[in-house]
Amino acid sequence: MASHIGKLPVAIPAGVEITIDGQAFSAKGPKGSDSYTIPEGISAAVENNEIVLTPADDLRPTRAKHGLSRSIIASMVKGVHEGYAKRLQIVGTGYRVVAKGKGLEFFLGYSHTITVNPPEGIEFEVVNPNELVVKGTDKQVVGQVAANIRKLRAPEPYKGKGVKYADEHIMRKAGKAGK
Repeated sequence: MASHIGKLPVAIPAGVEITIDGQAFSAKGPKGSDSYTIPEGISAAVENNEIVLTPADDLRPTRAKHGLSRSIIASMVKGVHEGYAKRLQIVGTGYRVVAKGKGLEFFLGYSHTITVNPPEGIEFEVVNPNELVVKGTDKQVVGQVAANIRKLRAPEPYKGKGVKYADEHIMRKAGKAGK
């Protein structure tokens, strides 16, 4: 019984260069490059313009690493080819974001502004004062940076004010009952 996800091959799109040297895997594409160390017990090979991962045995930890490795490699290939993006919206009167150099400056109802500088490999794009996009090649880093920005002022359930993902639905609560 093999990993259902692990046994799926990863297609290599045009313009992406794959290098496998023992357990070292690297992908290079138009958006950048990334590398990964494949866990022991899993071997990778390029066959017919696809990356195929095979486990050494059928033990449970090996099956788990098999599926995990395949998912990480597929994300890397997509990242260096297309890249990843998370769209964030800022909701609230006076709440806004301004591009400041490579970083961002947030006005979120506090007595001070909050400055966020991008880590390596991440770009910010301010679409308008109430919307921004976090872009990069590493899916995990893009998601973490977006989550950290959201944490600056998480949306509250009564008016929905705060920083939220564009595709996120905020469950609203009823306010105080009036007379």
